This record gives sequence, C-alpha cells and structure tokens, in this order.
Amino acid sequence: MEIFPISLKLQQQRCLIVGGGHIAYRKAILLQKAGAILDVVAPEIDANLLEIVKKSTGTFLQHTFSEKDLAFPYRLVIAATNVAEVNHQVFALCEQRNLLVNSVDDIPHCRFMMPAIIDRSPLVISVASNGTSPVLSRQLRTKIETLVPQGMGKLAEFSGQWRKQVKEKISNPDQRRVFWEDVYASAIKEQVFTGNLDTAHDMMRQALDTWSIPKGEVYLVGAGPGDPELLTLKALRLMQQADVVIYDRLVSAPILELCRRDAVKIYVGKARSNHSVPQDGINALLVQYAQQGKRVCRLKGGDPFIFGRGGEEIQELFAAGVAFQVVPGITAASGCSAYAGIPLTHRDYAQSVRFLTGHLKEGSPELPWQELVYENQTLVLYMGLVGLDRICKQLIAHGQRPNMPVALISKGTTPEQKVVVGTLQDIASKVAEHQIHAPTLTIIGEVVTLREQLQWGE
Repeated sequence: MEIFPISLKLQQQRCLIVGGGHIAYRKAILLQKAGAILDVVAPEIDANLLEIVKKSTGTFLQHTFSEKDLAFPYRLVIAATNVAEVNHQVFALCEQRNLLVNSVDDIPHCRFMMPAIIDRSPLVISVASNGTSPVLSRQLRTKIETLVPQGMGKLAEFSGQWRKQVKEKISNPDQRRVFWEDVYASAIKEQVFTGNLDTAHDMMRQALDTWSIPKGEVYLVGAGPGDPELLTLKALRLMQQADVVIYDRLVSAPILELCRRDAVKIYVGKARSNHSVPQDGINALLVQYAQQGKRVCRLKGGDPFIFGRGGEEIQELFAAGVAFQVVPGITAASGCSAYAGIPLTHRDYAQSVRFLTGHLKEGSPELPWQELVYENQTLVLYMGLVGLDRICKQLIAHGQRPNMPVALISKGTTPEQKVVVGTLQDIASKVAEHQIHAPTLTIIGEVVTLREQLQWGE
C-alpha cells in the first residue's frame, strides 16, 4: 500500500489554493463542500472560484505566489497553477513546513491525493489510485455509486444517534459489531431508507432491549484452488464477518487478504511430516472459539469435503453442540484442470473421472490399482507428488500403457502456475528437472493431450 487513506475534518479550517483558474475551481468545490475556509493566491481569478471563496468566508489574495503566503498555518495547500515551476516551488516550501500539499496532476509533487468521492454524507466513500489513473478511479466511483443507495447516508446518521446507547448496553466490541450487523440486515434499515424514522427508532429500541449475547458459530469455507476470483459470494461474505479465521497452508495470500482485516488469524497449515497444529488441535480450536461466542471461519484450500477433512471437523462440532455452516469451494481438480486447459471429461477421450489421494500411508500407496487401469477414464491425484514414481510404476505393473499422458499442475490458478506434461514412464523424472513443488495436482489420462489446443490460461 503506497498511500495511507485518511478522512480530514476541514470544517472552519483554513486552506490555501495557489492558482485562480478552472483547475483550482474544481478543487475548491470539494474543499468548500467539506466546510473549509478558502484563501486563493493568484494574479487573476475565475468568477466562479471567487464566488466559492466568498461563500467560504475566505480571501482572494491578488498577487503572484511567494513564500510569505505560507506565513499563516494552513491545514493544507493545493498548487493548481498552469506554471510547473510555481507548483514545484509551492511543494518545496510546504515540505519544509510539513504542510500537506497537492500539486494537481503532478504525482512526484504531492504529499496527498484528491480521491474520487461518493458522497452519502455523513457516509463518504473515496477511491484513489495514488495519482496513477484518475480516470479509472472515476469509473470505479461510478460503479460504486450504483451499488450504494442514497439512503445509506440516512442510515449512517441514524446509527450515529444510537451509537452511545448501544455502546453503554453492549460493552464488548465483538458483540457490538454483531448487533450492528444484525440491525443492518433487518427491517430497521428499510424503515430508515423510506424515511419512517419514528418506526425505525421504535424497532431499534426493541432490538436493544431484547438483545442477548450471541452464540458462536463455525463457517467451514472452501477457499478454492488459489485464484481469489473463484471464491463464492457466500464464502466472501462469511470471511468478511468472521471474528476468527483458522486457515490452511493452501489458502493463498490474496484470499487471506479478503478476510476481515481485524479478525484474529491462526495458521494451522500442514506440510508433509510437518503439521503446525495436529487435526485434534484444530478441532479443539474451532470448538473453543465458538463456545466463546465467536464467529469462526475455518478456511480450507479447495473444497472442505474433498480430501479436506471437513467431515471430521463438523463431526467434532456436532458432538460439541456448536452451530456450523458449510460453504463448498471449487476443488483443485476443477480449478487447476480448467486453468491448464485440460478437460476432465471428453466425449472422445474420457467418460468418467476419479478423484484419488496419493498420500502414502506408512510409505505404501493403498489404491485399487486394478480399477484404475481403464483407457477412457481420467485419474486426478491429490497430494501425489511424493509417491508419484511408485504410483506410476504400480499403474504400469497392473496393465496401464507406459505412454499414458500425465500432467503435473503446480500452484494451479495462481500467477505461479506451472504445468509439466509427460507419460507414466517418464513424468517422475521431470519433477526435479522442472523444479515442481507442492501443492501439485496430477492428472492421468488421454484428456491431457488436449492441453496443446486448449491452454487458454497461458
């Protein structure tokens, strides 16, 4: 994050604009709307700008800018002349005084940026791009405008009127947040939107009087194979309201960033022979936090019910009497194969697909080898990288042809995705050669040959 967004309270604060033309006028509109007192320094001034200066009770100083104009301790300064040298001078002098300064359309000479604004006062939403793309910021603002009803400003004002009473009644900040989220999901919001404020206040009073400490809940959420855009809408909603996030090694950093920023995040990732928290410990954590009244998001790579041990976790929750929800995710087989351009089924090549775990128990693959040797079938191996050589040899020993195509998809659906194609006979030797590391999905079947035509993701 290259810029830190803040919201300045400028009511009755004196601000300086250097420049008297149309660019200065555009900036003055926003500052005056925020309640600032505007002084303008310029040899000449646009009539509309002068009107705004008078309306703000500020002063027009009709002369060329000089260092003396910064004698007053302004809150912020905007350099908006059409002379670059003057704007640079303003910036340099403001920097010496630690004054916030913006040189319009001149990123290197800005200490702050003017964002695109969605005004639903007292709710204000801003979009900034560090000055790199103001047009894009404005386009995003337009999209957000359509998503935020005008009534949101009324709702923010209504909430402010009740904030003190809610805080007195509900001292715990986590519980208070749940209360407000319930209010915003209730009919109270609609009453405020339609202007029925008396009814809204009555409903709010009743909601506060009947409030009780919420029970905890666990959300078992499939995070998908890595690309954050493959998350379901429900997954995203629950991730952003959870108080605690307990996440796996396969949950990508961009997905974790989408969780609520102030949520407690606990890593319980498992790598081969290295479990940061054993499964019993994970189960205990879920129960422990839920029984404290927390909303817990158990975030798992792929789908929690496909080699994700999700079934074991909800058995534990059920036994402890903890409420839970399960949100399916796009499993690695679907996501990685699609991004690699390998369809799992195809009328000409594969009429069935089998999901298998290549995880070895006590060093030996325990798979129904005879059932797997079938020409028109796709095999998908999760966690099969370590035992890949033995798995390939067993398939060949049980009758599968040695030149059956195989694909290894490492870190599928992410920018680091790597795909290596070979056959049962030679794929194991390519692991070290191409530096393939976990997480890697293995696809075995004639459908792998379609990758040459269909590798759209690359």
